[in-house]
Formats: sequence, structure tokens, C-alpha cells
Amino acid sequence: MPAMEVTGKTAIITGAGSGINLAFAQLVASKGCNVVIADIALSPAAQEFVSSPPPSAKVLYKRCDVALWADLAALFPFCKENGLGTADIVVPGAGVFEPPWSSFFWGEQDEASVAASRYKTLDINLVHPIRLTRLAITEFLAAGKEQAAVVHVSSVCGQVPKFSAPIYVATKHGVSGFVKSMARLEPEFGVRVAGVCPGIIKTPLWTDHPEKLQMMDEELDDWATPEEVAVAMLRLIEEEGMKGGTLLEVGKDQTRIVEMYNDPGPPFEKGKGHRLSKAKLLDDQAVELLIKEKAAAAAVKEKV
Repeated sequence: MPAMEVTGKTAIITGAGSGINLAFAQLVASKGCNVVIADIALSPAAQEFVSSPPPSAKVLYKRCDVALWADLAALFPFCKENGLGTADIVVPGAGVFEPPWSSFFWGEQDEASVAASRYKTLDINLVHPIRLTRLAITEFLAAGKEQAAVVHVSSVCGQVPKFSAPIYVATKHGVSGFVKSMARLEPEFGVRVAGVCPGIIKTPLWTDHPEKLQMMDEELDDWATPEEVAVAMLRLIEEEGMKGGTLLEVGKDQTRIVEMYNDPGPPFEKGKGHRLSKAKLLDDQAVELLIKEKAAAAAVKEKV
């Protein structure tokens, strides 16, 4: 597919209330792309962005719970009703890192998840990007778009295991596999589905969670920035060589295309923005939790 310029286009971006997706929204808006921020809330930086957008673009906010399919479907008519036309770019970027209300090891499942017999982390991180992609394809085809793009936000965790965050890792493996599986859409229908695989990025997904920060040694490990990921996301849209099915790994001052088959995995040496020197800490805490659970069960048996 020839390069697609974002100028004059419209982008729907979930999770753009902060972090990587906000950085991408700001980047494309600076190039004249209209933006719909779809999120449950806005950070102060996002509020300022919506209030004072670049002069060449419209920036609108639509409250959206990405776990609700009706909220996802409502994003496309919202664009049209507000004079932005049919979306050209869709970014299903919202995600969570095993919060205590929907985690494999930590905390208690919220009542809604128990009643629905599901992990909400799966709904947010995996079901939402898959469903929004399907809705976007239908929208693009109905509008007769010759070029359109869906850019996913996976993770280097989509290439490696992590004992203490197995649901998160499973969702990112799923997103990466889904992106690769969509490669044929571009040559057949002009719809490029691609994704980024960020490493350790300094966003609220990390900085607001002490249990995650404990895994990092800032003297030995390196952050990459949301802006670096945003540039990679733009490349996936605008560069002709970034074809459908491409996964672009993003670390500190470096990017790498993830191989379709038998990829060697992310580089973990110092300076790449992928390494967590104390990653074993959280894994050990998960093991300790199970040891206590086993001991408690044994104590109950002794009383019987």
C-alpha cells in the first residue's frame, strides 16, 4: 500500500487519556489529523489537549468503557455526528496491567467479573482490540476507503513469559498473534493492521504502580518514552515499507521489526529499554502467596 498521510484524516484512539496513546494523539493532531479520544477519564494533560488543540485539527473526547461493545460501536457515529466524517485510523490502545480487581494472583475479582464469569483484564486488553478492529473494518469497507489503518499496542511481553502477570502476558501474546493474522487485509482491501511492542515505557501504567516499579533499578535499567512509541506508531501508518501484519518493537532509542516466524525476542542488554533487573521480585512474591495459600489449606485440614 502506498504511504498514507495522516494530514486531513480522522483517528479514533482508545486509552488516549494518558500515556502512549495520548502522545500519539498529540503527534498526529500536530500534523493536522482530527482525533477522538475514547477513554473513561482524561488526565490533566489530556484535558488541556482537548481544550487547546492544534489549530489544524479537531480534538474531541468521548467517554468510553472499552469492555462494553456498545461503547466501542458508538465511536464511529460519534465521529460523523461531530463533523469528522468516517474514521481513517483506529487505535485500540487502552490497556491495564493485571489490576487487583482482575488479576490471576493479586487481590479479589470485582463482583461484576465474578457475575459475568470472566476476567475483565481479558476484555480490556484482548477482546476490545479484536472487536474494535472488526468494527473498524466494517466501517472502512462501507465507506469505500482505499486506505485505512488499525494500529495496535502490544508489548514485548507478547514475546516472553512472566509468571507474576500471566493474564497480561497472555493478552499481549494474543494481540501480537492477531496483528500478524491480519496481514492479508492490506493487499486485499487496503486496510493496514499493524502494531507496536513497547518495552519499559515511562507512563502511568508503570509510575502509578509501586508493585511494578520495584522491579526496576533506575541505575541499571532504562526507560523509553511515550513519544518514542508514538513516532513508531506513526511510522506504521505512513511508511510504505511497514506492511500489514508488522509488529514494531520499541525500546530506548531503538526499534526493531518482530519477525513473523521464529523471532529471537527482545534484546535485554543494558540501554535498550527492555530490561528489568529486579523482575524476579514480583515472581517471588507470587510464589510466596501460593506458599501461604498452601499452608493455610494445610492448617484447615489439621483442624478437621
